[in-house]
Amino acid sequence: MRALELFSGLGGWRCALGDQGGILAAYDVSEAANATYALNHGDAPKARELATVPLAEVADHRADTWLMSPPCQPFCRMGNHRGLEDRRSGAFLHLMEIYRQAPPERLVLENVEGFLGSDAHALLSERIHSHGMHQLDLLACPSRFGLPNQRPRAFIVASRKPLKALPQPQLQPRPIAEFLDAVEDEGLYLRASTDTRHHQGLDLVEASDLRSACFIGGYGRRFVGSGSFLKTERGVRRFSPSEVARLLGLPEGFRFPEALSLEAHYRLLGNSLSIPVAAWALDHL
Repeated sequence: MRALELFSGLGGWRCALGDQGGILAAYDVSEAANATYALNHGDAPKARELATVPLAEVADHRADTWLMSPPCQPFCRMGNHRGLEDRRSGAFLHLMEIYRQAPPERLVLENVEGFLGSDAHALLSERIHSHGMHQLDLLACPSRFGLPNQRPRAFIVASRKPLKALPQPQLQPRPIAEFLDAVEDEGLYLRASTDTRHHQGLDLVEASDLRSACFIGGYGRRFVGSGSFLKTERGVRRFSPSEVARLLGLPEGFRFPEALSLEAHYRLLGNSLSIPVAAWALDHL
């Protein structure tokens, strides 16, 4: 596959693609995401707002595959549910116009479960079918792939060739302990007053547990509904960015630029994807 990675973030699609192809170009407007991408993958994404990229530029890449994870806030459970009316859907709408005129041979889109049945899903499906392409709508969670993390996501797979849904793995999640840092960061422990104030709403897990909640971009700022917190003999702490990265299936040694804040680490990870699940979605092509 000769792919474009759109809304590239940390480069999750690039990790999932592996030796199935190469990324011709990546696009993301976030400076923090692009710096992290360049540090880990060597190539710097194009720092462009996708809503402004002309059709000719996209066509010049001669890509046969689009890999994309557009903003999920218009469709997520805690979002405003405005779909295509949300300003953050502007880039997706622009890409759909490019797709209408010059579709790639293949496309895989990842988003939250709420994307299915939305107006954006309907528009994408209309574009796919108007070009006589085949489509699969998939739902998958990394908890089925051996990872102790609950992150259900929708994948829309499109191709000019017929598609057939593949079975999902039935792997038992491994214990959280296998994903923890060898030396924990003491600065991640919650202050007693913070723990007391939010304790009833925290999703608490222990190292022996086989599940953790979905980590969202606000994990560094929010407590309730943002992800799991680890309960140890010393108290309650956040998971470190490297621990969250392992739970997402990112390669060991994945790094962040030194200048980025801890909150920025969590924000980028929360907007990323589960690598084994994305690789499974790509296997359909």
